[in-house]
Amino acid sequence: MEPLRVYTTGPSCGKCEMTKRMLKAKGIPFIETNIRDDEAAREYVTVELGYSTAPVVVVDDEDHWCDLRPDHIERVAAHMG
Repeated sequence: MEPLRVYTTGPSCGKCEMTKRMLKAKGIPFIETNIRDDEAAREYVTVELGYSTAPVVVVDDEDHWCDLRPDHIERVAAHMG
């Protein structure tokens, strides 16, 4: 499985930190990008994907979500095993 892409706004974002903890606990690999530090990433999640809430988790071009979503994390974890 390719690592998920997790777009965050840094350590002050509680939902971002919780999402990362949940992904780690489920053994789901991910790459984090702070959209406050990366203008291209910020444009991708806000303009291309249309999200205004962090975190944004991208599995692939057709599977992505924003905010803390334990249901989606469980769904991804179930497809790994």
